[in-house]
Amino acid sequence: MAETKVPLTRGKSTSSKSSSSLSEQARHPFESLRQEVDRLFDEFGFSSWQPFGRRGTSPAVDVVEGDKAYEVTAELPSIDEKDIEIKVTQDSLTIKGVKEEQKEEKEKGYHRQERRYGSFERSFGLPDSVDTDKIQASFKKGLLTVTLPKKAEAQKPAKTVAIKSD
Repeated sequence: MAETKVPLTRGKSTSSKSSSSLSEQARHPFESLRQEVDRLFDEFGFSSWQPFGRRGTSPAVDVVEGDKAYEVTAELPSIDEKDIEIKVTQDSLTIKGVKEEQKEEKEKGYHRQERRYGSFERSFGLPDSVDTDKIQASFKKGLLTVTLPKKAEAQKPAKTVAIKSD
C-alpha cells in the first residue's frame, strides 16, 4: 500500500517587520507588543509555555491517504484523552483540544504559582469517498490517530483510459 504524507500547516505572512505598511500597523496595533513579549519570553527561556509550539496553538498534523482509508495523525503531547473532542459531519472532521497546567511551589520565603492554558481547533474537509459511519480514533502516547475508511466504490483501482489519435 503506497502512502503519501501531506503536512498541513497554517499560512504565514510573508511581510517582514521593516516592510510593514502604516495601514497594516494601524489595523493590528498590538502586534508589535505581542512580538516584543514573545521575544522576551524566548530570551528568558520561557518559550515552552506555549502549549503547541512557537507562535501558534495548532498541533502538527499529518494526513496520509492509503488504498482503503485516510489517516489523520495529530501530535498532542501532554494532553489527556478526556480533553480531546472529535466531531464529524457529512463533509468535515473537527479536532478540538484543551491543555491546562498548574504548578505551585511553596518554599521558605516565597510562594510561586503558575497557570498555563491553551486550546486548539483544526477542521478538515472530507472527500465524498469517506465512509463517515466507520470513522475510528485512537490516542496513545500523545498521538491522536483518526482513521477515515473509504467507501467500497472509492477503493477500486483507477482505470487507465487509452488516448485515441485521429
